[in-house]
Amino acid sequence: MMQQSLDGDLLFLLYDVARLMRVRADQHARLTGMTRAQWVLLVWLERKPGVTQNELASLVEVEPITIARLIDRLEARGVVERRHDPKDRRVRRLHLTEAAAPLLDVVHAYRRDSNKVLTEGVSPDDLKRILAGLMTMKSNLLDEKRDCAENI
Repeated sequence: MMQQSLDGDLLFLLYDVARLMRVRADQHARLTGMTRAQWVLLVWLERKPGVTQNELASLVEVEPITIARLIDRLEARGVVERRHDPKDRRVRRLHLTEAAAPLLDVVHAYRRDSNKVLTEGVSPDDLKRILAGLMTMKSNLLDEKRDCAENI
């Protein structure tokens, strides 16, 4: 009876779906000898080449020291390199190496497969509504975050 009431609770359902997605991604990332966090960094670096460690930390919402450790591991693996900023030699920018391409292929294939699994049985119209609803929810939360920051 309690399970039934939780299944219909939006917050619990969103949390459970996100948790299941994280667990699945962790399992698949381990097959490549990596972590989900490393996969996330690879995707961000593909989208934003030349970002700094601090900028990347902000994007993934973790402490800069956490990013530094993850980048150290990726650099040791030969898939990321730190380059000096041409305008400020104190700043180091992050770039993917060619060795990252096969890993990114795996990540992209995993993302395609996950989207397929996640949306199986969901009609295209329902999927559009779900995406629109989630975007509205995200916007609501971002607006609330801005409002809270302004009132401090």
